[in-house]
Amino acid sequence: MGRERLFRLAVAIKGLDGLVELVAAIVLLVVPAAFVQGLVEGVLARDLLGPPDGSLARHFVAGTAEFASGNRTFAVVYLGLHGILKLAMVVALLRKWVRAYPLVIAVLVLFVAYELYRAFHTGSIVLPILAAIDIAIIVLVVREYRTLRT
Repeated sequence: MGRERLFRLAVAIKGLDGLVELVAAIVLLVVPAAFVQGLVEGVLARDLLGPPDGSLARHFVAGTAEFASGNRTFAVVYLGLHGILKLAMVVALLRKWVRAYPLVIAVLVLFVAYELYRAFHTGSIVLPILAAIDIAIIVLVVREYRTLRT
């Protein structure tokens, strides 16, 4: 796969991720907490995450407990802003706005730092994976930026 195609694929993945986060924020605004609690109980009852006392199930329950209790402001704001920011980055990269590349790189570095910080403090198994994906995208953006500048 060529460098340009790989770059476009990475940017498309980041854009899809941003769109999913934005849609999730909107859904969280309208979905009642009781529905989320029922969904969590249904997933756990069917052992879809392994044993109910297993590590994955515990992470799932911990991740939804605060939302189910009605405190979802952080999740909505975080997902909404994160999604909008990612979509703006994608637009800048696809339009090859060279001036935006350093800002995009800086924002992605901040995403990685925050993902690793949260992973360390929460024991999340997903956040390090997301950080690794963001690091790969940073490398691709840096390479593309160097190419565009020459």
